[in-house]
Amino acid sequence: MFGYIRPLRDELKIREYELYRACYCGLCKALKRQGTPFSNLILSYDFTFLAMLLYEGQKAPGVCRVRCAASPFRRRKACASFPALDLCADYCVILTWWKLRDSVRDETFFRSLRDRLLGFLLKGAYKKAAGRRAGYVSRVREALEALERLEGEARPSLDACADQFARLTAALAEEAPEKRRRPLEQLLYHAGRFIYIADAADDLEEDYKAGRRNVVAERFSLSEGRLTEDARERLETTLLQSCRLAAAAFELMDDGCFAPVIRNIIYLGMPQTCRDVLSGTRRKRRRGHKEFENDA
Repeated sequence: MFGYIRPLRDELKIREYELYRACYCGLCKALKRQGTPFSNLILSYDFTFLAMLLYEGQKAPGVCRVRCAASPFRRRKACASFPALDLCADYCVILTWWKLRDSVRDETFFRSLRDRLLGFLLKGAYKKAAGRRAGYVSRVREALEALERLEGEARPSLDACADQFARLTAALAEEAPEKRRRPLEQLLYHAGRFIYIADAADDLEEDYKAGRRNVVAERFSLSEGRLTEDARERLETTLLQSCRLAAAAFELMDDGCFAPVIRNIIYLGMPQTCRDVLSGTRRKRRRGHKEFENDA
């Protein structure tokens, strides 16, 4: 989906990294079980994070060994099915489909060919996921329509746009147990603000070259597709504040087996992503899903 919510791998213990990777691979298997073609193309670090947050057990989930296109000769550990994985697989399909829909609308025909094809291939899985999560689909549609109106204003507000997107991510907590729902909503809200602002800053140069509008560029009156020092400092303050508020919400939740990995993501991974995005190095260093493929 976006890939901004991920751990700082060098600071994870081996067993923590193996558990995280098993959850990541388990999400891929959940997408395949639900009929998602080319699940590795939409597999998301962000939804792996969500699956760990929604997992309720104190004991780590069971694992099985699987083969996949990324590792055809060596079996990998993948978490066995648990309810949060299937839920996150549905959420992943729904949000990816809507993101592809928006990309097709915003791009020229030839630029959008890849997204058109992927959206066509994903349509069947989307209909099934939407049937299971009709309430969330309705909220997604309303939130994205409101976000489109805000982004279409003559002078769009970065805070208002980020808030609207954050409402969409906070709604991912709707099926969590009641005692965990409130702090989880707050955590996901601030993670959503972080994702929206980081994504806009990350796309700055690309949007400038393609002639697309960008809320960060308009907020700071940037005309050359690059951040000024003042804009960089203000964005860093905003993004790190989202990290701190997400951390505060997480500390109100009970620890589970994924807690060390989640803490790594919030306290180390998200701040590192902030630095990478604002320094302009994230796109150059991004290796996508090959991070796990190279471990095979």
